[in-house]
Amino acid sequence: MIKFNLEVDATGLNCPLPLLRLKKALLEIESGEVIKMLATDPAAHLDIGVYSEQSGHQLLDFLKQDSGQQVFYIKKK
Repeated sequence: MIKFNLEVDATGLNCPLPLLRLKKALLEIESGEVIKMLATDPAAHLDIGVYSEQSGHQLLDFLKQDSGQQVFYIKKK
């Protein structure tokens, strides 16, 4: 299990809201800290992956559960 500093629950929200919640949360934490994000939007993994890559934040882990819920761990640059 990855240690995290802030959890963002974006379950039930559709694109682009999960990404917007992540961007807002990144403003609330310090460099090197980790966000755990929950999402159910089927395209969230694409949005979060591309955003992390382009912005320099590190996607530490991505888990997709049988229920359709996705769990992301993102480390702020």
